[in-house]
Amino acid sequence: MNKVWLIMQREFLNRVQKKSFLITTILVPLIFPAVIGVLVYIMKKEAESAKADTVQVVDESGKFVFENSKRYTFVPLSMPLEQAKKAYNETKDFALLYIPPFDLSKPEGMMIYTKENPSIEKVGNLESILEDRIRDLKLETYKIDQETLKSLKVSVSLKQINLSDTGEEKSSNSQILYFLGFGLGILIYMFVLIYGIQIMQGVIDEKTSKIVEVIVSSVKPFQLMLGKIIGIASVGLLQFTIWIILITALSTGVLGYFGLKMPQQQAMEEVAKSMDNQEIKVAMEQQSSKATELFNNFFQLPLGKIAFVFVFYFLGGYLLYGALFAAVGSAVESMQESQQFQFPITLPLLIGYFGLFMFILRDPHGSVSFWLSVIPFTSPVAMVGRIGSGVPDWQLGLSMALLIGGFLFTTWIAGRIYRVGILMTGTKVSWKVLIKWFLMKA
Repeated sequence: MNKVWLIMQREFLNRVQKKSFLITTILVPLIFPAVIGVLVYIMKKEAESAKADTVQVVDESGKFVFENSKRYTFVPLSMPLEQAKKAYNETKDFALLYIPPFDLSKPEGMMIYTKENPSIEKVGNLESILEDRIRDLKLETYKIDQETLKSLKVSVSLKQINLSDTGEEKSSNSQILYFLGFGLGILIYMFVLIYGIQIMQGVIDEKTSKIVEVIVSSVKPFQLMLGKIIGIASVGLLQFTIWIILITALSTGVLGYFGLKMPQQQAMEEVAKSMDNQEIKVAMEQQSSKATELFNNFFQLPLGKIAFVFVFYFLGGYLLYGALFAAVGSAVESMQESQQFQFPITLPLLIGYFGLFMFILRDPHGSVSFWLSVIPFTSPVAMVGRIGSGVPDWQLGLSMALLIGGFLFTTWIAGRIYRVGILMTGTKVSWKVLIKWFLMKA
């Protein structure tokens, strides 16, 4: 065990003391807030300086009166559609909007002609303008005024309460649980993949540089593999922790410094422009109440347990897949040779990734979600996606036990391949060769 510890220490210090590690660890958290700040700033300035798009309108229904805005300048045309098309082609205007006579109960046949494919946002804005006008026409037909319509609007928000077996009540929120599961699952997937490939690259480098021949003269190949896996895991966990802290702090600081607002805030301001003072006051009060409720619901989650589970599955998933990546690295002599083995290794992890969206976030307590969260090869992604929704202790314990067993199993398999492959050079490696090395007696 002492030799494993020395190898762990060597792997950890070799990577942490490199300039590349320091640059990456510090630079990445700086890049993300900088990119966010620059892009949002450019987007804001572009929106302020953007010229209104000109839209020519042929309204054969006679039911529309368009008002110009910052986004659109409407030019009504009193001519047949075919003639309007020719006139439009001779201009640099954004679009030609055609509105035929239509039935209010079933408005159909409206078309937009453009020289280039318009963005979904611009088409959506024009559709909203048309929908609002048709809605107003229907109100006039049914003799309903705007104030009556406002009084008919009802917003229902179900307050979610979890009721335990003992009768204890605890508030909950599906949105928080969804995004928590989404974020944690993606992080596990990315870092297991990234640092697993780092292990493979490290093993390949030592094998091709012949350093490994000196090392294995004093330690067993299995000890070397285990020490390398755990050492790189320590580097990954340290780097990950630093990134989370710095990115969170710096992103908040950058947005505050430039006076930029988050997209939700900008959306609220856009909505507020079309509302009167009383509506704005009510909307802001509702938004503040919802934010407070979300904040309280988040801190009612078992954050300590969630953090522990995340770290456990981060390390467990990394160790499980790291052993397999190390085995492949010991067998090949370049990253190009390793490509034929990478996809089969990462396929279960990919299944867990897709299962996160298709099953776990939709129904965290379903049977498929259960199996994905207990099978060792998919549980690192699946279980952290479920944990916020409240996983029974027996399921969590079973999943953890199977993950530990899975790590030991893959380490045993990888160790048998590693002990032979690490000293083999010039061999054309295939799945058949790997099986042969696995079955070879010591």
